Amino acid sequence: MSSLSPSRDIAVLLEIMRQLRTPVTGCPWDLEQTFETIAPYTLEEAYEVADAIARGDLADLREELGDLLLQVVYHAQMAQEQGAFDFGDVVEGVTAKMIRRHPHVFGDEATRSAGVAKDFWERAKAAEKAEKARESGDSAQDEAKSLLDDVPLPLPALTRAVKLQNKAARVGFDWPGLEPVLAKLKEEIAELDEAIAANRKEKVKEEFGDLLFVVANVARHLDIDPEAALRAANDKFVRRFRYIEQALAQRGKRPADSTLEEMDALWDEAKASEKAAASTKQDD
Repeated sequence: MSSLSPSRDIAVLLEIMRQLRTPVTGCPWDLEQTFETIAPYTLEEAYEVADAIARGDLADLREELGDLLLQVVYHAQMAQEQGAFDFGDVVEGVTAKMIRRHPHVFGDEATRSAGVAKDFWERAKAAEKAEKARESGDSAQDEAKSLLDDVPLPLPALTRAVKLQNKAARVGFDWPGLEPVLAKLKEEIAELDEAIAANRKEKVKEEFGDLLFVVANVARHLDIDPEAALRAANDKFVRRFRYIEQALAQRGKRPADSTLEEMDALWDEAKASEKAAASTKQDD
């Protein structure tokens, strides 16, 4: 094994991964991994990138992007070991796709002057899928597929709901505005109430899912990312609950030793403190 030093050259990262996956001399943990065992880490790293962006921490973003890049290198190395493809194939594929999907930037002068036609992205993706189907011999089967089939199943449920709704909206299956979506939201809340009152557990689960799906639709009509909004709400809850813990600690107590009324009062204090801080920041 060769000695390696930190480098800005992607070839060094590829060599590090190759050595980690080399039988006998490589890392035992890395050698045990498969696409399936690494996939959860890939998702986790993508979320950590999003978190760094949300926090506006560019130093952390740089590190998290490196961790995410490592995931790409990892998967490519395992694919190369199976003779499927290598990192170069990944790079070639995405560069070809970017050039193909941006003729208004990389095309000839006439194409660049024409700009981007309406629905260009959807037509480009459809053409790519048709080409893949022809190459695999699945063109007949592809015709029976749904418009929604290419929305990935592993996506977070709220994100997938928005993508499914967007796909349907492109062919006209959509509420005309926010008002009927809000009306549907109230309808779903009423149906959930009925299911709870009837003590039907499976029906409660179904109606709760319907409610979340409509909430995602509300977010879509408001042009809000529901995952980002929920992450912000989670952060707010953590921040205010920590305030409760710290305030109780100053009194020599823990949440478990306190009443709900006491903790509620501290929650209101935390909320008021945040509002005052936000108001002061606006004044500045």
